[in-house]
Amino acid sequence: MRTDTDANADTDIDTTLSRRSFIQAASIAPLALPWIVPGRALGKEKGAPAASERVAIGWVGCGGRGNYDASRLARHGAQIVALCDVNKKHLDSTAKRYKVAASACGGDFRQTVGRKDIDAVLVATNDHWHVLVALAALKAGKDIYVEKPLGVTVAEGRFLADAVKKTDRIFMHGTEQRSMASVRRVCELVRNGRIGKVTKVTTACPGGVRSGPPKITAVPDTLDFDMYTGPSPKCKFDARRIHTRYHFHISDYCPTGFLTGWGIHHHDIFHWAMGLDDTGPVAIEGVADYAPKTDLCDCPVTWTINYEYAGGVKMTFVDGKKFPRANGIKFEGDKGWIQLHYGGATSASDPKILGSKITDSDVRLYDAGKGDDNFNFVQCVKSRKETCSPIEAAHRSTAVGYLGEIACRLKRKLKFDPKTELFVGDDEAGKLLSRPMRAPWKLA
Repeated sequence: MRTDTDANADTDIDTTLSRRSFIQAASIAPLALPWIVPGRALGKEKGAPAASERVAIGWVGCGGRGNYDASRLARHGAQIVALCDVNKKHLDSTAKRYKVAASACGGDFRQTVGRKDIDAVLVATNDHWHVLVALAALKAGKDIYVEKPLGVTVAEGRFLADAVKKTDRIFMHGTEQRSMASVRRVCELVRNGRIGKVTKVTTACPGGVRSGPPKITAVPDTLDFDMYTGPSPKCKFDARRIHTRYHFHISDYCPTGFLTGWGIHHHDIFHWAMGLDDTGPVAIEGVADYAPKTDLCDCPVTWTINYEYAGGVKMTFVDGKKFPRANGIKFEGDKGWIQLHYGGATSASDPKILGSKITDSDVRLYDAGKGDDNFNFVQCVKSRKETCSPIEAAHRSTAVGYLGEIACRLKRKLKFDPKTELFVGDDEAGKLLSRPMRAPWKLA
């Protein structure tokens, strides 16, 4: 089982455009494409095989995490036919590996997603690009596999969720665990009362990283750093900004670090097990230890955050130092407990809980089949059925981390309305539900 710090290596949108061509491309509105359904996705384009026979993928963000997804998509019958990356080293090595023609490789994702020879887009960029690339792909009529988390703010996630719902496009969120049989079984055990009434839930993931202050260096000739930066604030180059150990902990790209970037894995499963996919917490309170503001990595390092949901459900989210085996989720009920460790391993207060049979009369959850969300995505592109990780669930599980960080930053208990997705009586907190984008990029 991969870890985010290994497999998500340098998952950035990189470009080989010249400065002049980038400026010309940037003058085009990011979403200035019509809402269309490509004929080849329906097998109607002359000479093109039906989607049931072949799923053609345009891949944006050819770093480590993208390679993880692409290799599995290819294994399950997808064909990588177009590439986009702002790092020429990534682009060249990936093109060679997948035998993609140079004419189908480039640095502007808008050109990639607009190609007529692709059915779907794999969005495996840094977090700050996820929503903009996904929106452009939707506008071009493509199905989308979007790596987690959904965006960098609650507002971004809601914008994409609403956009997906206006189309008939297939969406998959790359949180992985919903496709695992062992994870689904734990959720079914919890949902069907095998540990009784759930009284407490604890989620945990690895904490943040300390980096020290920036170390400014020249931008490599192989990197278009301006495009890499995209909608984030303009800054000077530090090689760690494109290094997997660090860039997930830099607020320019990932505003809450692992608090959302990794925590989403477990919050997603918490929601699934408890039937909370279409809602969110009503109260949040927490404390966090942040890296110094003078550091390159400036996200939370350790934290303890308490969430309350309607009906009395409570969840506590901690960094891994405060949790057995450092990474997972524990459900405690009035008849026992069950713990799910990241990657699918399970334990329980009584072996009989794990051995309990789920019957046809019990609540049954989505069975993704082969235990691989990449497989599920390919099958759903063909069948046009919803994936195991749908858009509303993706948005709600992503929002958990961002809401928690806002409470930590403001150092007070916040009340939240999950229907309106606004804080109750707190304008200061409300302003943190979104953040500005650097021109010319915008949600539209």
